[in-house]
Amino acid sequence: MVFKRKMYDKLKQWKELSGGSSAVLLEGARRIGKSTIVEEFAKNEYDDYMILDFAKEGKNVKNNFLENMNDLETFFRNLFLLKGRSLKGNHCVIIFDEVQLFPQARQAIKYLVADGRYEYIETGSLISIRKNVTDILIPSEEYRIKMYPMDFEEYLWAMGDNVTFEAMQSAFQHRKPLGDAIHRKIMQKFRTYMVVGGMPQAVNAFVEGKTFAQIDFIKRNILSLYEEDLAKYDTENREKASVIFKKIPEQLENKNSHFRFSLIDKNARYQNYVDAVSFIAEAMIGNECINVTKPEVALELFADRSNFKLYMGDTGLLVTQIMRNREDTEEDLYKALIFDNLGINQGMIMENIVAQMLKAAGHDLYFHEYQYLPEGAIKEQKYEIDFLAVKKKKICPIEVKSSGYTSHKSFDYLGKKYQMKMQDKYIVYTKDLKYQDEIMYIPLYMTMFI
Repeated sequence: MVFKRKMYDKLKQWKELSGGSSAVLLEGARRIGKSTIVEEFAKNEYDDYMILDFAKEGKNVKNNFLENMNDLETFFRNLFLLKGRSLKGNHCVIIFDEVQLFPQARQAIKYLVADGRYEYIETGSLISIRKNVTDILIPSEEYRIKMYPMDFEEYLWAMGDNVTFEAMQSAFQHRKPLGDAIHRKIMQKFRTYMVVGGMPQAVNAFVEGKTFAQIDFIKRNILSLYEEDLAKYDTENREKASVIFKKIPEQLENKNSHFRFSLIDKNARYQNYVDAVSFIAEAMIGNECINVTKPEVALELFADRSNFKLYMGDTGLLVTQIMRNREDTEEDLYKALIFDNLGINQGMIMENIVAQMLKAAGHDLYFHEYQYLPEGAIKEQKYEIDFLAVKKKKICPIEVKSSGYTSHKSFDYLGKKYQMKMQDKYIVYTKDLKYQDEIMYIPLYMTMFI
């Protein structure tokens, strides 16, 4: 089934604004639906299209790129002969699928766009990894868009639900609670989304009424695919990316979720693992959240990359990763998670979904830890803000609470310590929306509106 995705409108926008003056490159983790949405877009928006899938194309097609870029008449004649067909119509597109596997095709975009007879869409994962850009000139005629797993709104569309999102959005904008009955109903839908995840294959299985065991089987296969990619990287770089990826659930169970290399190897040091961590983040299968030493608007200037958290790119995959180490049946575990009566650390699942939603909404992920001497205390205490965003050139702190607990000392002392004015302060938790003490308390599912 082809699901409605927000990426479709982004591709439409590119097409209208570009008018053939650039190619578009869609990058994201594997199995998030890039190829599917691109083909659907090509079918609907062009007279004709052709797919070059570089995971499957033979030597002859690749050699055509290497030998004939200075003679595009010959290039197209050979391409159509090799593919056994030409493109019909005035407005056609050629799709370069899995372009990271043949970087020279990406380099050719410069000449193909200038030629102007067709438009070009590229898809790929691991696009910016060193070996995929070595010795090629990255074309300036390339407009890049990042694609993520299905978000909660896309999941609701897949379920045929076109009313829940508007109700949530209206409540958020007007700072009005939805009411207990509605909140509970949406929260249950959101919990189901959290455990199924945003991988289109898993969502499709859920829509078709498959069991949670069958859905989990699909997600295990995706995790295995990611682990194979990481193992290939490890072979070439003698790094530990696969171990780091497998350890994400264990790391998130730490106090404050901080990444501790001692859990991998007692002698491990950041400088020996930095490339492996970057690989996971750049492959978009993990979301890195970096500590900032000072909560200033230009967050990246104060980034301390040696102090970080690492979240799974898709929370549904995190749930499956957790399941691997438990003996209960998938059916029982999934139901327990959905109905909120599971004894595992649900805080890490909630924090992971908040990170995922913030990332999909366009925020880079940062957190801040600081020390402050509260009135009447003898020594400084340590406090932490889970996430920092920037809105209207002001800092916007975000705290995630796994219970209905509503303490906000970390916000109060942050303002006092740095004498700063904050834009909006959010506590993300499991209860209905409320606005109190200049803080927005929002249910998990509203994180996408921050």
